[in-house]
Amino acid sequence: MSFKFKARLRPLPFALALLGAGHASLLHAQTTLAPVVVTGNPVGSTELASPVTVLSGDELVLRRGSSLGETLKAEPGVSTTYFGPNANRPVIRGLDGDRVLILSNAGASFDASSLSFDHAVPIDPLVVERIEVLRGPGALLYGGSAVGGVVNAIDNRVPKYSLSGVSGAAELRLGGAESERGGAALVEAGNGAFAFHADVFGRKTSDLVVPRYTPVEADGTVLDPTRRIRNSAAQTEGGSIGGSATFRSGYVGTAVDTYDSRYGTVAEQGVTIHMKRDHLALAGEVRDLGGLFRTVRAQINDTRYQHEEIDGTGAIGTTFKTRGTDLRVEAEHAPIGPFKGVLGAQVENVSFSALGEEAFVPTTATHRRALFLVEAMATPFGTLNAGLRVERVGVSSAGDADPVEPRFGPAAERRFTLQSASIGDVYKLTPDWSLSGTFSSSARAPTSFELFADGVHAATGAYERGDSTLGIERGNNVDVALQWKSGHDHLRLGAFAARFSRFISLEASGATFSAPGNGGAVDSFPEYVFKPVRASLRGIEFEGGHRLVDRGWTLDVTARLDATRATDLDSGQPLPRIAPLRARIGFEAGRGDWRAGIELEHAARQNRVPADDVATAGYDIVNLSLSRRVSMFGADAFWFVKADNLGDKLAYSASTVETIRGLVPLPGRAVKTGIRVSF
Repeated sequence: MSFKFKARLRPLPFALALLGAGHASLLHAQTTLAPVVVTGNPVGSTELASPVTVLSGDELVLRRGSSLGETLKAEPGVSTTYFGPNANRPVIRGLDGDRVLILSNAGASFDASSLSFDHAVPIDPLVVERIEVLRGPGALLYGGSAVGGVVNAIDNRVPKYSLSGVSGAAELRLGGAESERGGAALVEAGNGAFAFHADVFGRKTSDLVVPRYTPVEADGTVLDPTRRIRNSAAQTEGGSIGGSATFRSGYVGTAVDTYDSRYGTVAEQGVTIHMKRDHLALAGEVRDLGGLFRTVRAQINDTRYQHEEIDGTGAIGTTFKTRGTDLRVEAEHAPIGPFKGVLGAQVENVSFSALGEEAFVPTTATHRRALFLVEAMATPFGTLNAGLRVERVGVSSAGDADPVEPRFGPAAERRFTLQSASIGDVYKLTPDWSLSGTFSSSARAPTSFELFADGVHAATGAYERGDSTLGIERGNNVDVALQWKSGHDHLRLGAFAARFSRFISLEASGATFSAPGNGGAVDSFPEYVFKPVRASLRGIEFEGGHRLVDRGWTLDVTARLDATRATDLDSGQPLPRIAPLRARIGFEAGRGDWRAGIELEHAARQNRVPADDVATAGYDIVNLSLSRRVSMFGADAFWFVKADNLGDKLAYSASTVETIRGLVPLPGRAVKTGIRVSF
């Protein structure tokens, strides 16, 4: 499968054009369906045992950041790797990297973000309509890369339902600590039999403004005090075109999209990453079939990803390339007695190469083949869900590209057979109260870099060494929650515990490695090795909301709290990069179309760190927001202004890798405004 999609995008003029188009009498009759959680819910249940957070609508507009991690960092159980403002991958319940799966419309997002903290996820929140976060193992449906959780960014690039007439939206955003100048626009049209979608987005940012601080590099070098994070500016643009043939019982469609970003890497002054991803998606669904299978849906994604690390002279130091294809088929069977369920298959092929002076992983290929079955049954004790997945994974290394300078050894291959299982139940105590619980057993094959890495990893300032003899990572997870909802009021109190008999951890060996540095000097790097350990993670999550006043004007209070405790049971030390206890409390007042909010964000001091890390101070940050919804010329507009970190508090993230934390404090005081118009 081969394709090219290149565009010179100018999103702001396009967005302004769409804003002006709102006065036209554009007829649109878009199918409106009750929102149903997609992620981890193949049978379409309205009550889920696994904890899923959904971010959409006005809340998504207000929470949008320049990355998925920044957008989701306020959600219970979710933090971010925070490698500056550009490279922020979500962390779920203390697990990150290859244990958290990033999906785009339930399809794999092939990139290099799980390999290194300085690699961004090529999904821009500006064009995402809905984000679903599955907290806890999703390995049953999505494989071993989801043992910690799943983030699914959902858009309508492949239209799934019929459209009549024309509709669209445009969004502009200005300001913030990163001095964002961004915009996005989309248009959709259809005649009842064919649906079309097109979108475009762009964002330009400057070096991030922070409270005055003294940067400290990984080697302990102290730099001059400053109010900006060096080399943190970025420019990103992209877009997509898609279309579907729709009919009464389904659709079949395709879409092509591109993502292009240039951003500085804060670990290396003067180094810029140029990332490019081209993606082709094919998807279809047929419903209301007779016979054994009632609904069949399938999708295939083909992705070409490349990023180049460019030094200050314009020379390309290292080039990372990924080519991935993901095929997924699900078939809902007719009820068999009390059971209804889904049988599915997944095939995934990924090739990866890193060529250049900072390559620390050989050229590799990973192949996955999986079958899974999920069944649901109504019982006197609630809706019982159970499932099983069998997966075969092969990981191969091409070995040394240059036998004159051996490092990675000869070509090698490892094969793994994985089994994952899950059972869950939702029991309605009363119409408003419910009790849910899940137990899952998950397995993950070691990744190519955990097996074959051998070199200096510039992003962490360490020499990382893989172990080609590593076995399967195995863990069990228990999740329970008490939930209540009545009108505007709701709460969820949950607890989880995960125990790994083999957890692949990157740990200091105590040795050092010397390598040539700049100007003929010799640099020393601590050696870190991937090794299996026993590990335990457990924690609590709370979220709730209550309407205090409802008398022509409203006042609502919301609260969120989470805490995770993670321990290496072999050494007795804490696992690294675990967010501390965090709490948020917010008040929102509304009258008519106006909303005003204040939020206090608290993070406790993180003292539970391994011996090679340092404690991270706690902080309190105050954020304000004001928004208004207006109708004009037949269009619906949502305007907002936000003031973040009102006290200009200097703060650091405990989930940032320790070698870079001294360079990347959290954003300082800043004001951002924006408007989104839908017609």
